[in-house]
Amino acid sequence: MLRIERKDSDNWVVSKSVEEHNHSTATPSKVHHLRPSRHFASATKNVSEPLDAISDAHASLDGNHISIEPNRGGRNISPVESNHLARNIGSINYMRPSTQKRNLGRDAQNLLDYFKKMQAENPGFYYAIQLDDDNRMTNVFWADARSRAAYTYFGDAVVFDTMYRPNQYQVPFAPFTGVNNHGQMILFGCALLLDESESSFAWLFRTWLSAMNDRPPVSITTDQDRAIQAAVAQVLPQTRHCICKWHILREGQERLAHIYLAHPSFYGDLYSCINFAETIEDFEASWVALLDRYGLQKNEWLQAVYNARKQWAPVYFRDTFFAAISSNQGVSSFFDGYVNQQTTVPLFFKQYERALESSLEKEIEADYDTMGTTPVLKTPSPMEQQAANLYSKKIFAKFQEELVETFVYTANKIEDDGVINKYRVAKYEHDDKAFIVTLNVSGMKASCSCRMFEYSGVLCRHILTVFTVTNVLTLPSHYILKRWTSNAKSLLGSEEQNSDPHGIETLTSRFNSLCREAIQYAEEGAIAVETYNAAMSALKEGIRKIASVKKGIPKVALPSSQSSGSNEDSSKKTSSSVPEMFPALWPWQGAYPPRFNLNNNGVPVADLTQPSLAPVSIQHDNGTLDDTVVLTCFKSMTWVIESSTAALAGKIAVVNLKLQDYGKIPCGETEVQFRLTRVTLEPMLRSMAYISQQLSSPANKVAVINLKLQDTKTSTGETEVKFQVSRDTLGSMLRSMAYIREQL
Repeated sequence: MLRIERKDSDNWVVSKSVEEHNHSTATPSKVHHLRPSRHFASATKNVSEPLDAISDAHASLDGNHISIEPNRGGRNISPVESNHLARNIGSINYMRPSTQKRNLGRDAQNLLDYFKKMQAENPGFYYAIQLDDDNRMTNVFWADARSRAAYTYFGDAVVFDTMYRPNQYQVPFAPFTGVNNHGQMILFGCALLLDESESSFAWLFRTWLSAMNDRPPVSITTDQDRAIQAAVAQVLPQTRHCICKWHILREGQERLAHIYLAHPSFYGDLYSCINFAETIEDFEASWVALLDRYGLQKNEWLQAVYNARKQWAPVYFRDTFFAAISSNQGVSSFFDGYVNQQTTVPLFFKQYERALESSLEKEIEADYDTMGTTPVLKTPSPMEQQAANLYSKKIFAKFQEELVETFVYTANKIEDDGVINKYRVAKYEHDDKAFIVTLNVSGMKASCSCRMFEYSGVLCRHILTVFTVTNVLTLPSHYILKRWTSNAKSLLGSEEQNSDPHGIETLTSRFNSLCREAIQYAEEGAIAVETYNAAMSALKEGIRKIASVKKGIPKVALPSSQSSGSNEDSSKKTSSSVPEMFPALWPWQGAYPPRFNLNNNGVPVADLTQPSLAPVSIQHDNGTLDDTVVLTCFKSMTWVIESSTAALAGKIAVVNLKLQDYGKIPCGETEVQFRLTRVTLEPMLRSMAYISQQLSSPANKVAVINLKLQDTKTSTGETEVKFQVSRDTLGSMLRSMAYIREQL
């Protein structure tokens, strides 16, 4: 530790030097945990030194090489943050000035190849790519099918972590994680962030939400970066946002190093104040006592942290579910031990898959442990037996701990209006620290001032004490969260899904629902040879039943194509060779030229001809989305197709694709008409690619789509929606069209 004092405007003096470290230094295996600290601006004073003065700095601390590079294209850095970065070089592992854009070089192609391979193996694999105005990769998001299924069961509480930079490009790797029914960390998707601006984070959160079926979480925990906070507020306005307390504690180790050295007990007291306070009053009183005990009332950083306490202190979030079953939760990361700064992109994905495999093995082991062991009961309570039968082993242990503690608590009724009763609950001989429990007798609903159930989903000892004195012998069903039970991933699906008749009206929702259940089915069936054989036998029987049911379902006959030439031949081949309802991947080999334009400058982009499961939005700097009109168009198309397939007789979907040349008088027009079925959109895809090529020539041509629903039994019955499409959106339309075909 060094203490440096300023004597005058030009002279600084080292007034104190301590050579020993006051903390354990980072080992090479843990160096990837070092990251840019994002601090509360009010904690430091403004300085005038420019950031450029440190842009080429390098440091080696105890063998851990730390490099600061010019930062361009990332988030803006204020003078306050610049000063802090300059003075805390040991905590920085990446920084670039804002005019140089980061990129993955040739590894971008490796990334795309990996995504294509994964999606070919499993259509449930989701990925999306954000492009800049030069059609270069800016940010990438992906989620495997199992992660998407896991979110269905455990997506109520999410952590977004930007700590990792596991590659030679120093590009942040940001996983979305949560907690399963065993308290284990699980994955909900990942991103590589070449740009860390507010707009990029907003794109990422929107894309992630789309991959998770547009179901926002109840809560999300992130670091204190302002761009992330703004993006969360924009995209997830109904989600409770908390700054991770561990970032505060980690920064405190740096900011308060001299205090830790002088007072070894300080960290423990700070930790207890943050983690063990059960009420806001407890926290604020403990904080004041902490400052008084160590004489820190004037410490600027502690004052800034306290002023922002409602953004990060756990006690202020206890009215919202965060799946917090342990005060130590959040210390580790899903990819600990799998990646570091030397990990290349190809190796990264191997390690990514190993981390997923390890996570699955641990989850299966915990499932077996729950099913194969009988918990040791510590009380004669029927409630304990009930909890042992329902909860996973980990959660039951937490519940049992709370239940056993009720033996040293007393509950005294302090209010009774005939409907609502209030109790004062306190530990024996600790009557000064009491909690208020409110009980609705008729509805058997209780709430406690400690808010443990709201925060963690497990009843607290205070409510359980009141249940004991009021002779409530079993847990009311509304206090048993399915996400904590051993049956959390039931193959029968959630009660919410089964009770919503509108949730399975569309083909897309039915397909996605079946995929989620199939993933869980595969996980259970793959555990052993015996379970595999049983699963395969049941699957074959299920296929036979589906085939039998399909015979009684009215179907629209496949019409002959009205196209000519090669389009007609290909259409016929497609219709006869592809089973109905099969979600074929696109493009098929040789279906059309593999390059098309994504911009008005006519620059071909070959890497993006493979679509993701959802349309890829091309977002420009002005915030506009090129495929906005496309999405509107295809929402109408989806309605037409579903209307045609749901009708009992006579209706088909017809799309007229026209190329109009306004350079000719009268206006020259080429039209190709297609009748759509659930089997294929291939002729239309080929024609769309042809139109795209034509639009790359001089700009007096536009593409116009007329979408009609025609009743073949009448001559007048039709509904029409017309769209004019520019060259700039046609590439996105192709991907959207491929997505529609997959859903059909």
